[in-house]
Amino acid sequence: MVVDDSELEQIRLAAQREGTTVSEWVRRTLRLARDTTASGAAESKLAVLRTAARYEFPAPDIDQMLEETQRGYIG
Repeated sequence: MVVDDSELEQIRLAAQREGTTVSEWVRRTLRLARDTTASGAAESKLAVLRTAARYEFPAPDIDQMLEETQRGYIG
């Protein structure tokens, strides 16, 4: 069984309070969870990028970075 009897009864009551079937209540709840989780992940990533974009750090040009990286591999 996916859910126990007491949990199923709680779901039935929640669906009944909203005037819908258990199936529709479960689908709607799963969609809400999916959409909330997905948008939250994207929003938190965007927030990090926005924060980082406020700073300016010195960085060498790409040729210098590649040379330093290569030297690090060689030892």
